Amino acid sequence: MAADNSTGDLHAPGTQLSVTDIIVIAVYFALNVAVGIWTACRASRNTVSGYFLAGRDMAWWPIGASLFASSEGSGLFVGLAGSGAAGGVAVAGFEWNATYVLLALAWVFVPIYISSEIVTLPEYIQKRFGGQRIRMYLSVLSLLLSVFTKISIDLYAGALFVHICLGWNFYLSTILTLAITAVYTIAGGLATVIYTDALQTVIMVVGAVILAIKAFNQIGGYEQLEAAYAQAIPSRTIPNTTCHLPRADAMHMFRDPSTGDLPWTGMTFGLTIMATWYWCTDQVIVQRSLSARNLNHAKAGSILASYLKMLPMGLMIMPGMISRALFPDDVGCVVPSECLRACGAEIGCSNIAYPKLVMELMPTGLRGLMIAVMMAALMSSLTSIFNSSSTLFTMDIWRRLRPCAGERELLLVGRLVIVVLIGVSVAWIPVLQGSNSGQLFIYMQSVTSSLAPPVTAIFVLGIFWRRANEQGAFWGLMAGLLVGALRLVLEFLYPEPPCGQTDERPALLRSVHYLHFAIALFLLTCAVVAAGSLLSPPPQQRQVENLTWWTLALDQSLGTKEGNGQTPQKHAFWTRVCNFNAIFLMCVNIFFYAYFA
Repeated sequence: MAADNSTGDLHAPGTQLSVTDIIVIAVYFALNVAVGIWTACRASRNTVSGYFLAGRDMAWWPIGASLFASSEGSGLFVGLAGSGAAGGVAVAGFEWNATYVLLALAWVFVPIYISSEIVTLPEYIQKRFGGQRIRMYLSVLSLLLSVFTKISIDLYAGALFVHICLGWNFYLSTILTLAITAVYTIAGGLATVIYTDALQTVIMVVGAVILAIKAFNQIGGYEQLEAAYAQAIPSRTIPNTTCHLPRADAMHMFRDPSTGDLPWTGMTFGLTIMATWYWCTDQVIVQRSLSARNLNHAKAGSILASYLKMLPMGLMIMPGMISRALFPDDVGCVVPSECLRACGAEIGCSNIAYPKLVMELMPTGLRGLMIAVMMAALMSSLTSIFNSSSTLFTMDIWRRLRPCAGERELLLVGRLVIVVLIGVSVAWIPVLQGSNSGQLFIYMQSVTSSLAPPVTAIFVLGIFWRRANEQGAFWGLMAGLLVGALRLVLEFLYPEPPCGQTDERPALLRSVHYLHFAIALFLLTCAVVAAGSLLSPPPQQRQVENLTWWTLALDQSLGTKEGNGQTPQKHAFWTRVCNFNAIFLMCVNIFFYAYFA
C-alpha cells in the first residue's frame, strides 16, 4: 500500500469492523447515555454544590472508580503502551508511585480541604495565604495545564485510535468523540461524571484483561516476553546508530541515575513531587474526594483507586512491549520514511502499539469492545477535566470578575467554558504530533515537570509550615514559573534530535533529566518561599486556623455529612478497615518494586 503522509497504512482492508463490532459499540454508547440520563435526573444539578461537588454525598466505590478512570484516559492507554514499547517496564513507576500520594490525599490533604469548606483548590490557597493574586494565578495555570497536558493529549490519543481502527478522518474522529462527551458533562455535572466513570472503569478493565491474555498467549507467556522484546528490531535501520535496538535494561524498574531514560533518582523523588501535584493539589482529582459523604468514604475511594493503579503494568505496558515484539517494523520503526508509512509521523510510531494490537489480535465482537474501551477511557478523563476546569473558571475567575453573579449565571458560564476549552484543545493537537519522539506520555510528564513543582511546594509548605505567608508563597511561585517556563520554551525550541543526528541541545536539556529538573525546581521554590516568609510578617491567626496540619480541628475532619447515620462504633470499625488496607497496599507496592527492581 502506498505511503500516505496523513494516515499511514494501518487501516488495511482486512481490518474492517464487522456488524457484531458495530453492535457492541452501539450498545456501549446506549449504556453510557442511559447512565448519564439516570444520574442527571437524580443529581441536584441546578445548584452550585450539586453541579460541581455532587452534593457532597458520594459513596466510596464510584469515587475510587472515578479517580482511576480520570487518570487512565486514552492518552494513558496509548501513552503507557507506547512508552512500554519504546523503553520497557520502568514507566510503570508513574502508576505505582500513585499509591503513596493517593493515601496522602485521603489521610493528610482531604481532612484539611474539608475543614476549610472549599469548592476549588485555589480557594483553599486564598484562605490560607490571603489576597487574590495567588488564587488567580493557580486558576489560570490549572486551566492551561488542563488544555496542554490533559484534554489535547486524550483527544489526540482517542482520535488516533479511532482513526487506526475505523479509518475515519482524524479530525472527524476528534469532533465526534468530543460532541458525545461534552453533551452529558454539560448536562449533568459531577454526579453524572462520577457514575459514568464507574461504568467506564468496568468496561476498561474487562476489555484490557481480554487483550492482555490474548497478547501473552500470542507471544508464549510472560517468560518469553523478555527474549522476544530484546529481538524486536526493525528490518530497516539507520547505519552506525543503536536507536533501533531495544533497551538492555527494559525489564528493570530502577535505572542508572545519569544514563537511564527514567533514572531511579528522578522516579523516586522527582516523580513524587509531580504526583503530589496531580493527586493532591489538582482540581480534577481532588474534586472527586471532596464529593465524599465523609472522610472514610474518601479514604476507601483512594484505596480502591490505588489497587486499580497496580493493573496498568500487566494491562497496558507489557502489551505495548508485546506489540513491538510482534510488529517491530511498524511499532519500532526508526527510519523516517518507514515511520511515515506506519503511522504518519516521522519521529517514531510507538504510540500505535496498543491500537495495532487491538486490530491484529482481537476477534470479531471483541474488537468492537476494545474500541468501546478506548472511547470509555477517553470520555471518562475528558468529562472529569471538563467538569473540573469549568468549576475552576466559574468559581475562581468569573466570580471574581462578577461578584454579584447568581447561581443561574454561574452554571451557564460553567457550561460555556467547556465549549471554549474544546476549541483551544483541538487547535493544540498538531503540536503534540511532533513532540518528544512521538511518546505522548513523556511529552505530558516533561511539560508537567516544568510547571507543577512550584505549586506542590506552595501546598506542602502551606499545610505543614504555619509561618509560610502570602509574600513568600507569591514570590516562590513567580521564581518557579520563571525557571520552569525557561526550560519549557527551550524544549519546544530545541526538540530531541532524530536517530542518527548529533544532540546539540542546550546543557539544561541535554544533561538535566526532566525528573531531576522537577526536584531542583521544587527546592528552589521552597527556598524562595522560606526566605520571603521569614523576611515579612507572619500570617494572621485566621489564615492558619483549621487550614494547616498542626491547627486542624479533629472533630471537623470527619466531613460535612459526618457519620451519615453511622454510630461511632461503626465509624471506628470502617476507619480501622481503611487503615489496614492502606498498610497492606504499601506492602504489595514495595513487593512489586523489589521484584522488578
